[in-house]
Amino acid sequence: MPSVSPSLSAAMAQAATAVTETMECILPKSDFAEQKLFDAMRYSVLAGGKRLRPFLLLSTAQIYGVDEDCALRAAAALECVHCYSLVHDDLPAMDDSELRRGQPTTHIRFDEATAILAGDALLTIAFEILSDPRTHEDPKIRCALVASLARASGANGMVGGQMLDLIAEDTNFDIGAITRLQRMKTGELIACATEMGGLLGKASPQHLNALRAYAHDLGLAFQIIDDLLDAEGTAEETGKPVGRDEEAGKATFVTILGHDRARQQAKLLCEQATQHLSLFDGRAKNLEEVARFVVDRKA
Repeated sequence: MPSVSPSLSAAMAQAATAVTETMECILPKSDFAEQKLFDAMRYSVLAGGKRLRPFLLLSTAQIYGVDEDCALRAAAALECVHCYSLVHDDLPAMDDSELRRGQPTTHIRFDEATAILAGDALLTIAFEILSDPRTHEDPKIRCALVASLARASGANGMVGGQMLDLIAEDTNFDIGAITRLQRMKTGELIACATEMGGLLGKASPQHLNALRAYAHDLGLAFQIIDDLLDAEGTAEETGKPVGRDEEAGKATFVTILGHDRARQQAKLLCEQATQHLSLFDGRAKNLEEVARFVVDRKA
């Protein structure tokens, strides 16, 4: 599989800047007594990151010619949910991490109570954004966006996956259980990104199914590479602590498959992901190249 093209890197950087600017405008700020909460929200969201999920949403929306401002608002909502999950994942009750994206985690920079509230506020503002007519003029589309994000981030998606991740610290999961865990914890929100892009463009059921299939394979490959980075990378490279899974004794794709087989599996999944895009007749180049990015990434 060839390396990531400079054009993709430029497109991802441009999208990340646009999404960050959109969130900068949307997120609350004031000099009221609750300013600390607003500061923590903005710290958690505006500290950088790959903005992969927003990029997937924006790239999908482009296939259907969706208005850029509408797509950016939906992408900002999605990223707010992703960032809320990172804030809560880093808490002492969860992964107990002190570093995220090369900076102190939110509960370290502020305090645990403020971090919890900042995560809660980021989750809820996401649905406020999606329900606003500025995101889409059609109320049915807005409802579909809300439902998609709610399913992906709730008990049958990301939150349920996080529960399984906590259970995995004391339970010997086999490869099937690990796959289900990661599909829920990581894959559902990635699949939601492409689905939301398709919903904005009023995509056909056939297209939505292809986009979900692509994203599910991509999400699983993304997590396998995450496991490899945790086992092989450094904190300087990844911007967060490494070796935590091994310390916790958790089964991962790497511990079950080994390093070489895990990397090969990630490549196969990304190749399979691109095959789902064949019905777009070359109009999903960004999505195809993201698959190569996922396998090659170092952070």
